[in-house]
Amino acid sequence: MKILVISLCIFCQMLLLTGQLFFKHAMAPATGMHSRRHMAKLLTCGIFTNAIYFFIWLGLLEQNPLTKIFPFEGLNPAMMAILAWIVLKERMSLTAFVGLLLVCAGISVVWS
Repeated sequence: MKILVISLCIFCQMLLLTGQLFFKHAMAPATGMHSRRHMAKLLTCGIFTNAIYFFIWLGLLEQNPLTKIFPFEGLNPAMMAILAWIVLKERMSLTAFVGLLLVCAGISVVWS
């Protein structure tokens, strides 16, 4: 059961991040009707993934102690920085990378 809960927590954070990436791409400057339609699709996808995240997260909060579930919210900025580095081609400094590793280490301490 512990593996399932951890997997669902990570899945929830990935849904939230996916929604944020959809929103980021949707907010690019629109030019012409095709771009507006594309923006609407991206916004819809972002809202949909965030809604799925929300309901799964509520289920996790209902069935598990907050002290075990909430530390996974710390993964959100860490995973977003990694996704921004990979998907958006943004630069990530060595100190940022070390900080991300420390966040992940802290979450693993909570679950040990």
